[in-house]
Amino acid sequence: MSNYLNDIDAIASLKATQGSSWEAINPEYAARMKAQNRFKTGLDIARYTARIMREDMAAYDADTAKYTQSLGCWHGFIGQQKMISIKKHFNNTDRRYLYLSGWMVAALRSEFGPLPDQSMHEKTSVAGLIEELYTFLRQADARELGGLFRELDSARKTGDTAKEADLQSQIDNHQTHIVPIIADIDAGFGNEEATYLLAKKMIEAGACCIQIENQVSDEKQCGHQDGKVTVPHEDFLAKIRAVRYAFLELGVDDGVIVARTDSLGAGLTKQLAVTNQPGDLGDQYNSFLDVEEVTPENMNNGDVIINRNGKLVRPKRLPSNLFQFRQGTGVERVVLDCITSLQNGADLLWIETEKPHVGQIAEMVNKIRETCPNAKLVYNNSPSFNWTLNFRQQVFDAWSEQGKDVSAYDRAQLMSAEYDATELAQAADEKIRTFQADAAREAGIFHHLITLPTYHTAALSTDNLAKEYFGDQGMLGYVANVQRKEIRQGIACVKHQNMAGSDMGDDHKEYFSGDAALKAAGEDNTMNQFG
Repeated sequence: MSNYLNDIDAIASLKATQGSSWEAINPEYAARMKAQNRFKTGLDIARYTARIMREDMAAYDADTAKYTQSLGCWHGFIGQQKMISIKKHFNNTDRRYLYLSGWMVAALRSEFGPLPDQSMHEKTSVAGLIEELYTFLRQADARELGGLFRELDSARKTGDTAKEADLQSQIDNHQTHIVPIIADIDAGFGNEEATYLLAKKMIEAGACCIQIENQVSDEKQCGHQDGKVTVPHEDFLAKIRAVRYAFLELGVDDGVIVARTDSLGAGLTKQLAVTNQPGDLGDQYNSFLDVEEVTPENMNNGDVIINRNGKLVRPKRLPSNLFQFRQGTGVERVVLDCITSLQNGADLLWIETEKPHVGQIAEMVNKIRETCPNAKLVYNNSPSFNWTLNFRQQVFDAWSEQGKDVSAYDRAQLMSAEYDATELAQAADEKIRTFQADAAREAGIFHHLITLPTYHTAALSTDNLAKEYFGDQGMLGYVANVQRKEIRQGIACVKHQNMAGSDMGDDHKEYFSGDAALKAAGEDNTMNQFG
C-alpha cells in the first residue's frame, strides 16, 4: 500500500479515537495535505538531497556519461519554473540540480542594491535564497499533487475506474521537484568560525552541498576578474573542516563539500605560510613566491626575509602590501590546492579557468589523479567566457596545426556574424554542443553548471518585450511573443493564478468549510480561457 493510502488509514484510525469532535475531519483530505508537504524542514531536504548527490557521484564513477548539470537561479520562482520545465520535457529530474551563485546574490539580492562579486552583500541572504528556492519547489510539488487530487475526484465522480487507477499510481509514484542545490559560500565570509556559522544556516535552509573558495575573504573577487588573492593551505583547510563539522552537527553526515581553487588566475597572496620544516605544506606554498636573493648589506627597512635552502631571499611585495607568485606557477598551485583539499575533507573540486578548454582542464585533473585517483570536478560553464569566439579560435588553431587552409578566416574577428554559416563555425558549434559530455569523459567533470544563465535570460527577454511593447507592436508585442508562445508550449505559468496557489487555496477552503467555501475557481474566473 502506498504512503498516501497508509496515511488515510492512519488518520481514519486516529479520527475514530476522537469521537464526535473530529466528525467533520476527512482523513483523505488530511492525507493529501500531508503528501503535499512531504518535506517539513530544510534539514529534511538536505538529508534527502545529499543521498541523491552521493548516489550520482557513484554513478559517475562507474560511467562518465552520467554527469550532472545545473543552472544558477536567483529567485525561487526561477528555480521553480526550471524544475517544472525539466519534469515536463524529460519526465524526471535525474542528475539535474540547482546552483546558487554568490555573484547573483550580490548583484540581485542585496539590500545595498547591485553589488560586484566581492562578498560585500549580507551573508544571511545566501541562506535566505536557499530557503526561498526550496519554498517554491515545495509549492510546485503541492500544486502538481493538487491537480492530480482534483482529477482523481473527477474520475471517481464519473465512475472512470481505469482513470482513477492511473491517477492513484501517479500520486503514489510522484517525483518531487526537490533536487540538490550547490550553494556558494564564497570564501566563507570571515574566519573559520564565521564560515561554520554561515554553513549551519545554509544547511538548515536545505543545502546539501557547499562550495567554498581559497581566496582571502575580505579581498574576495569574482573568479573571472583580476586581483584575486589566495590564502595559505592551512587557512583554507580549516574552513573546509568548519563546513564538515557543520554538516555533522546537523546530522547531514553525507553532506558534500566543493573546494574551489582560484590559483590559476590568482597571482597574489596576502600572507606567507607558516612552515616548520623544509617541504611541509607551508614551505610548498612559499616556494611559489617571486623572490630575490639578498644579503644583510642590501636589505631594506621593513623587509620580510625567508631562509630558503640556506639563502636569504626577499619576497617581492607590492605597494598594496601583497606578495606576488612567480609567473607560470598557476597550474602547479592548482594541483597542490586540489590534492590537499581532497586529502582534508573536500569531496569535489572546482578549478576556475580563464577559458573552456577540455585539454587544459584534463591536464590539471590528470596530475591531481596521480595522487587522488577518484578526483572529480564541478565546472563553471561561465557566461564570462565568450563561447563562440573561444571555440571558433580552438577550431581555427586545430585546423592550422593540421595544415588545413584557414586563409578565409581572420582569427581575431571570428565572432563576426559573417562567419556564422561557415564550416568552421559549424564545427565550433558542435564542439560547444558536446563540450559537457567531452569534458565529463576526458577531464573528470562530474557536474556542469552555468552560474548566471537566468540573469542573462531575464535581461534578454525583457529587452525583447520592451522593444516590441513600447514600439509599433504595442499589445501584440506581448501577445505574439509571450502569451501565445506560453499557451502553445504548455508553459504552466500562463495560468498565473493557479501557479500562485489559487486552486490549492480553493481546495483548502473546501476542506475547512465544505459547501460554504467561497472559491475563486468559478465559471467567471478568466483563467478558464486557457483550458
